[in-house]
Amino acid sequence: MSPQPLAESAGSLVQSVDWLAVAPPLIAALVALAVLVADLFLPAARKAVLGWISVAGLAAAALMLLPLLGGDRATFCLPGTPRACSYTADRFTLVIQLLILGGALLAALLSITNVDDDRRRVPAGEFWFLLLSSAAGAALLPAARDLATLIVALEVASLPAFALVGIRHGDKRSSEAALKFFLSSVTATAVSLMGVSFVYAATGSLYLTQVAQRLPHTGGQLHTLAQTGVVLTLIGFAFKTAAVPFHFWVPDTYVGAPLPVAAYLSVVGKAVGFSGLILVTVVAFPSYADVWGPALAVLAALTMTVGNLGALRQRAGRAHSAVRLLAWSSVGQAGYLLVPIAAAGYARDAQQAIGSTVAYALMYAAVNLGAFAVAAVVGRGRPANRVSDYRGLYATNPPTALLLAFFLLCLAGLPPGVIGLFAKVTVFSAAVDAGLGWLAVVMAVNVVIALFYYLQWTAVLFRAPEGEAVRHRVPAPLTAAIALTGVAAVALSAAPQLVLRFAATGLF
Repeated sequence: MSPQPLAESAGSLVQSVDWLAVAPPLIAALVALAVLVADLFLPAARKAVLGWISVAGLAAAALMLLPLLGGDRATFCLPGTPRACSYTADRFTLVIQLLILGGALLAALLSITNVDDDRRRVPAGEFWFLLLSSAAGAALLPAARDLATLIVALEVASLPAFALVGIRHGDKRSSEAALKFFLSSVTATAVSLMGVSFVYAATGSLYLTQVAQRLPHTGGQLHTLAQTGVVLTLIGFAFKTAAVPFHFWVPDTYVGAPLPVAAYLSVVGKAVGFSGLILVTVVAFPSYADVWGPALAVLAALTMTVGNLGALRQRAGRAHSAVRLLAWSSVGQAGYLLVPIAAAGYARDAQQAIGSTVAYALMYAAVNLGAFAVAAVVGRGRPANRVSDYRGLYATNPPTALLLAFFLLCLAGLPPGVIGLFAKVTVFSAAVDAGLGWLAVVMAVNVVIALFYYLQWTAVLFRAPEGEAVRHRVPAPLTAAIALTGVAAVALSAAPQLVLRFAATGLF
């Protein structure tokens, strides 16, 4: 072959990178490196500045979503096949990246006070580097459009999270939680990788669009291999979403982790798992909807039931019962989030069903982070963080108590938490429209079960305090986090169309 064709062939593989499209995760990664280097030169007395640099970096990453609103962008594409790209910044990507970066920003605000109070056991530089690195991987995942990038992004988001859970030196509970989280996540990754390798062997491609095109045409032994790969990939992501029976790590991990890290996992960790699950089911495996549709419907029913029953069993006087209740509640909420994805396997318009999941996820992120922010305030004065420790909170801190009550009512789906009610209705409608009447009934029963423990906790806030009332000092970063989540929840309840429009339109 002559040198000229070789040069032209090599030149066709060289692509220009769309730096604007990749800016959100890239900025988070660059700030993580900057924080790690700055930590080497800053004296101990000035380590607090690293937290504010991290907050500013996450805010800058989130702001870089604004220039991307003009239209879909893609980069790292195969030459001559524009739909086979590794990175796509479409509407789905931008919404999930907003959720992830916003959730990481609020978790960072919660962490500033926590890291400062616990600086003897929590190294500031390492903490902020790990949080930003995890956020960068999480922001990359919804943009991934090939299986390799999807798995890499998943691990970049997960590996720093293990270290964040166990970052407190000398804390046995923290170390045990990190080990349990690590072992379950490694198992999930191994299963996912095996599934991805089977899918690749059957289709000869890792790009989601090409996998979707080639899967229906696999025959003979390749068909069995493809089926096995699809099932194993789904099982791996079920671990990441904390779907039952792969949820066992959640309560102990949330209790053992620093509270801001638990808040981060409850929102950003779920966003990572569910966005990955949506991509592999609706985008890569639509031809296997008859496999993953029923499987996810059963997982949704089990997850919401076990999660709500676990939350119902929590005793107000038990140590860490408030965090455990939020942990089991997050498992139950994961069941609701699975319902529209399962419905997508039956519905004619799968994208509209996915819109219901995204709408619910946005509501859940705002109010759940708010509940964790209030838990962080109470935990400063009462480290055991029992539900009974919230008794009389209205008498000592009326705004905080009212906001927590509002967050809990949103999670329960009761007025004035209008956004929570509407989000549940969209999920319920997705199940009914897809012909999953039995799943809608299971959801309705679980919503009633959840009302009991959410209202029980809400009632505790307004009871007369036992003994002398404990005043909870609220530092500025915690005040900012509570205020931001409160404004978001109230604004969404006042104008639910800001979120619910995703439930009525496609995202891809």
